Amino acid sequence: MTTTSATPGATRISAHDLSDQLAAQGVTVIDVREPMEYASGHISGSLNIPLSRITQADLPRGPLVLVCQSGNRSAKALNQLLRQGHPHPMADLLGGVPAWQQAGFDVRKLKGAPLPLMRQVQIAAGSLVLLGVILSQTVAPGWIWLSGFVGAGLTFAGISGFCGMARLLAAMPWNKVAMGSQRT
Repeated sequence: MTTTSATPGATRISAHDLSDQLAAQGVTVIDVREPMEYASGHISGSLNIPLSRITQADLPRGPLVLVCQSGNRSAKALNQLLRQGHPHPMADLLGGVPAWQQAGFDVRKLKGAPLPLMRQVQIAAGSLVLLGVILSQTVAPGWIWLSGFVGAGLTFAGISGFCGMARLLAAMPWNKVAMGSQRT
């Protein structure tokens, strides 16, 4: 593996190096995103174990590469496993699933996967802003505050990293994907 060290005992691996390792069947890929994210696009053959369950999961033996959307959650998972004394070599995919795709490698989508959560937030927020503007012009001027409320919520989400609308949408029935270690 061509890697760079981020933390003692932890390494980062490029998409091309991961592809080579997968072709040689020398590594297991663990996707630490939530099941809904995994369903909407993942590295073929990867195992889905969300970050919230990574330290309790019965992980496969042998070298592991952890992946997520940006590299943040996989780095956290890697550090948690290192603190636990995980005995097998581990790496983190540099740049996450988008880096895998940018390198020209395919992702696999599960049948019936919901739209990515960020797109759902954009659709919901945009619809609410538009609705607030339309209602303020046709029903009562006070409806403009709906648009202001959504704008304030998006600003708060950008500053804090917490998006209440995303949490609400993630809990909706159409976003429920079976939990468990999925490998496809």
